[in-house]
Amino acid sequence: MFQTRIHGRGGQGVVTAAELMSVAAFIEGRHAQAFPSFGSERTGAPVVSYCRINNKEIRTREPILEPDAIIIQDPTLFNSLDVFQGLKFDGYVLINSNKNFDELGIKDAIKKIPNKHACCVPATEIAIKHMGRPMPNAVLLGGFAAMSGLLAFKSVEKAIQSKFSGKIGDGNISAALAAFDIVKKTTVTKEKKGKK
Repeated sequence: MFQTRIHGRGGQGVVTAAELMSVAAFIEGRHAQAFPSFGSERTGAPVVSYCRINNKEIRTREPILEPDAIIIQDPTLFNSLDVFQGLKFDGYVLINSNKNFDELGIKDAIKKIPNKHACCVPATEIAIKHMGRPMPNAVLLGGFAAMSGLLAFKSVEKAIQSKFSGKIGDGNISAALAAFDIVKKTTVTKEKKGKK
């Protein structure tokens, strides 16, 4: 079973991100489960959502304490939460930022993670460019598909189409594809650097 925890703030589509991931897995014929966890339901409050993907029925229902992947939609959470808590040693980390790990002050927190398993992508900027709105959720799903290889981009595209139609759907798909391409290039570059 592959377990993902998504951290963000109210209004960023954190819950929708987990739903889209689960729909993409369903499209591929797998079992999936998505659910949120939040206290105050106001815009800007910290929100966590979870997604489990498996080839067989998922019976567990509790929050994900030892994720295989963490997606951080808002890096300001680093100042108030331990978003990396429980992350597996070979886990994946995808962060919505145009800064590097050193600039974000998290270099030590992710040093144990394999090099090509951690990546930053400017999802908010990509979303504004393609949709005119700062919604990083679908963008990061595209980046996650590229980084993890867990989902095919075609499945991500179909999941987005099932949730959003017209210009909003098209914008989300083009933004997700842009992130997919950025992450693919970044992880290939990291692999080449590691071989030197």
